[in-house]
Amino acid sequence: MIKTMRVLPQNMRKAAAGGFINATDAADYLVEKGMPFRDAYRVVGELVGECVEKGTTLEALPLKNYQAHSELFDEGIYDAISLEKCVNGRTVLGGPAPQNVEKEAKRILAMV
Repeated sequence: MIKTMRVLPQNMRKAAAGGFINATDAADYLVEKGMPFRDAYRVVGELVGECVEKGTTLEALPLKNYQAHSELFDEGIYDAISLEKCVNGRTVLGGPAPQNVEKEAKRILAMV
């Protein structure tokens, strides 16, 4: 499978955005602004529900929708939830940061 697979970056990005991998980053954004995590988790859960209902993503949701849930949101939310930032920041073992993926790909390719 590895030898014949074709990587489709646009499909991967769409799947990542639709999977709400940046929801934790949105909650962390609120926590950094002073909101307790349990409240931030609830607020972001409501936003994810809104996105699912409207068929959109957190990145595409207008700022006014964010602010309807909390006045702590400002334009900085879009930087905080950028998929690139979210992926690159997850450097823990098994995380999707490019250096992790490259290392794992090399390990797997060495087996084929």
